[in-house]
Amino acid sequence: MSYSGNKGEWSEIYTLLKLAGEKRVFAGDANLDKIDNLFYPILKIIRSEKDETFFYTLDSKIIIKNSSDEIIDSFSFKEFSEKALELLHKIKSLGRNKSSIPEFDSFLRSIQCLNLSAKSSEKRDLTLIVHDPITQHEPKLGFSIKSRLGAPATLINSTIGTNFEFEILDSLLSNEIINQINNDNKPTKGKIQRRFQSILDNGGRLRFHQIIEKTFSQNLKVIDSNLPLIISECLKLYYSGTARKIPEIVDHLNTINPCEYDLTDEHPFYKYKLKRLLYDSALGMVPATPWRGIIDATGGYLVVKEDGEILCYHVYNENEFQEQLFQNSYFDTPSSTKHKFASIYKRNDKLYFRLNILVKFR
Repeated sequence: MSYSGNKGEWSEIYTLLKLAGEKRVFAGDANLDKIDNLFYPILKIIRSEKDETFFYTLDSKIIIKNSSDEIIDSFSFKEFSEKALELLHKIKSLGRNKSSIPEFDSFLRSIQCLNLSAKSSEKRDLTLIVHDPITQHEPKLGFSIKSRLGAPATLINSTIGTNFEFEILDSLLSNEIINQINNDNKPTKGKIQRRFQSILDNGGRLRFHQIIEKTFSQNLKVIDSNLPLIISECLKLYYSGTARKIPEIVDHLNTINPCEYDLTDEHPFYKYKLKRLLYDSALGMVPATPWRGIIDATGGYLVVKEDGEILCYHVYNENEFQEQLFQNSYFDTPSSTKHKFASIYKRNDKLYFRLNILVKFR
């Protein structure tokens, strides 16, 4: 068996090795800097494979057990730390595609890492039992791993169901112009932005109508009843080329104020609501599954920085966690062909246009 994965998937193994080798993880602030006086001693690491769960107990050495509490093997902390450093150098040298690191195959099998990454259906990638210095308890916490060694991580993933449908009003769009817009497939970036701008150039304006998938719409409304409208405005700002980063988007929302909030006392309506969306998306909410508000990644985020340092964003420190998500998230463009959006179509003599959401974290 040979292991193959992208930088993000290999980063999950690196995180296991580094945290087990160091027996602690430092907290991070909103600027992705380490908080020197705040760290969590790690007592045990739990990693779920396809058909088995393995426990890495950090005592006088690293003891690996299976779910039947049978000891499989043991290793020194030094060995894990040295392997972590070696793997970090290997990850940095990988390309953009899935790659193998053959010299690690034997070691990964010996430490019971049968897969590089956790189940895709779960937000948690690694579970830690830590000594919490705030509560003096030893909670079992699930963490999602976000690596800055590879491509930006996705917070809100795109599907056909995450399409936002807009009605086109007041347009002078003839069938000929509509065909020209829909067939704009020039082999350059910005196809969706050009189509969007062509609608505006022909007198059209987009009014939010609905989200295609009811589940995603309801999930947003659980978080805040105005989120579907707010996100629709975010998408218009993004695809018009006005703004991309979440803080910039919020500045524009405060100016256009689509929900007509009373902003005279500078209440942060839009910032707060988008922070909540990012937070819930980071810890459990996915578009296609009804959101019950039950967090899967009960600990928070583990962020692997470019230099290999790993920072913990703990749900107990919710303000720092939300601010860090807010400052480092942005809108991106999914595939319009795969997700079937960015073409004008007619229904009941009305014209419609779809935009899709994709939010990434960097």
